Amino acid sequence: MFKIVKKKVLNPTVTLMEIEAPLVARKAEPGQFVILRVTDDGERIPLTVADFDRKAGTITIIFQIVGATTALLNQKNEGEFISDFVGPLGRATHTEGLKKVAVVGGGVGCAIAYPVAKKLHEQGCCVHSIVGFRNRDLLILEDEFRAASSELIIMSDDGSVGEKGLVTDALKKLIEAGNQYDEVIAIGPLVMMKFVAKLTKEYGIKTVVSMNPVMIDGTGMCGGCRLTVGGETKFACVDGPEFDGHLVDFDEAMDRGSMYKDFERHAFDATCNLFKKEVE
Repeated sequence: MFKIVKKKVLNPTVTLMEIEAPLVARKAEPGQFVILRVTDDGERIPLTVADFDRKAGTITIIFQIVGATTALLNQKNEGEFISDFVGPLGRATHTEGLKKVAVVGGGVGCAIAYPVAKKLHEQGCCVHSIVGFRNRDLLILEDEFRAASSELIIMSDDGSVGEKGLVTDALKKLIEAGNQYDEVIAIGPLVMMKFVAKLTKEYGIKTVVSMNPVMIDGTGMCGGCRLTVGGETKFACVDGPEFDGHLVDFDEAMDRGSMYKDFERHAFDATCNLFKKEVE
């Protein structure tokens, strides 16, 4: 059992939790993920490591409430426990030797982008962070990104916070202003990463993206998280989750990612109805 030592609501659909997991915290690095179960008979879900504290023995996870399991997890409170918390899994983000990097985060993907920006900043890298949200109400981790960035640009679809527009608009301005990046790291919705990679390919800038397909065991055995990268089949859990954005078949990944949306919605609605009955 793994204790929830902190819970914080970041916005109406996104929650932060710190989990007591000293063995995971001892080895975790930015870019890696964990697989957890809320209950003994529950679904296994992957969540990226948003932060870690080796001294305290805790791992921070940030999750969006989109399905039955995340809804169930969100019902847990500080001092309560979850059944399983396995990790760290996947390959850590490569940060060594990078001098200037643009980190681009979209929506809840900013929770994954932040620890990468933080580590780069701690290593003395010049970090330009661009974060995008639909509106002000969905903004998360502003202070954290500001502390970990040489420059922070906030974009929103409606202009209610930061500048109105897309993250690609801001990235293009920075590139055309003469910034020469060793690498662009993009983490967020598939469509966002697709167009970031399309833009950077025009300028010949290496681009890394973090993929989050459906995942079951997290060890490469089930094949559920397969992707096509450079014409070859890769598994996000063991070969990634980060890949060369110029080689990822985003259209295939988006098609696969939408396969279970109806099932996910049905399970979410059923879970919500169960919560309502318990309250009544």
